[in-house]
Amino acid sequence: MPIETSGDVSKRGRFTHLEAFGRLLAGISPWLEAKSISGGEAQLQGRFIELAHRSLDAATDPGSPDFLNFTEVGQPLVDTAFLAQGILRAPTVLWDSLDLRTKQRVIGALKSSRAIPTPKDSNWVMFAATIEAALLRMGEPTQRDRLEGCLRSMLSWYKGDGVYGDGEWFHADYYNSFVIQPMLLDVVDVLRRRDVRFSAAHATLLERARRYAVIQERLVAPDGTFPSIGRSTTYRFGALQLLAQIALMRELPDGVGPAQVRCAMTAVISKMIEAPGTFDDKGWLRVGFCGHQPSLGETYISTGSLYLCSTALLPLGLPPTDPFWSGQKARWTSQRLWSGEALPADHAIRDVEVVDIPDLSPGAAG
Repeated sequence: MPIETSGDVSKRGRFTHLEAFGRLLAGISPWLEAKSISGGEAQLQGRFIELAHRSLDAATDPGSPDFLNFTEVGQPLVDTAFLAQGILRAPTVLWDSLDLRTKQRVIGALKSSRAIPTPKDSNWVMFAATIEAALLRMGEPTQRDRLEGCLRSMLSWYKGDGVYGDGEWFHADYYNSFVIQPMLLDVVDVLRRRDVRFSAAHATLLERARRYAVIQERLVAPDGTFPSIGRSTTYRFGALQLLAQIALMRELPDGVGPAQVRCAMTAVISKMIEAPGTFDDKGWLRVGFCGHQPSLGETYISTGSLYLCSTALLPLGLPPTDPFWSGQKARWTSQRLWSGEALPADHAIRDVEVVDIPDLSPGAAG
């Protein structure tokens, strides 16, 4: 894999391969888990499941030339979390069906990332929490400070109307979709399945996420563009991960139909994928928002980082018969409004509840 970056290539080269693997797996894992696929797609799915198993084995084998960095400096905490999130989104094929040796290595890799301290003033708290949630799903003891403690920090930064701060302050960017809300939903889903006391918190977080999904759908312009705002815009349509996740969960709010979300997201993805310069001559993504725009890449961006765009593919986990795929072509909200159609007014949610969570039941946390 090439390493394109505006930062130090020698430094980013220590992280970029885990970035590519973890982020890609976080996006395609629901498709790997999908049950109602047939024909050529089923054969392709089987091939990718096999590749995922082989990759998990090699990535966590210290004796392999493909062994990845889970411990050095800070960045591996981020992408160990995306890898863990991928496993949580496809537990049957990416965990339960692994052989014992690979399971032990994966657990070891996830635990080794605990050597990286967790910054307590940003969305990074969700990376530690997601890794701990995956370990909990794997039957391993968790660390309270890195799971419940990090969750409490994130929940304390809620700003209202379905949006969280990235730390104490609000940031006008897409990190509510890149990281914060998808990981909150996935982590608390693990916890509520383990302990019913987390169910109320999950319901509140889901309602906030549904509101943010409304906002995201409305940001897609009639021509399939959306605003480039804030940092990390080279993650491209990964900015719509939360909308994709709510569609996958079949939790889209009233007035936001599955088919219109499919059409909106297809328009965005097509426009970005087809932009000249998006890929190099060997098919690797290049830095940019619409095409090749190296100046948009912050120093922490490299080739592997760009594969966070795959998280917009989450609805591939829905069966072909689901209304998301089978529904007739539909206009999305901005198309309807800009064509003059009369629609109900949009309103904020007045959610001022302070969400706290309990500690896990005795024996669950180490």
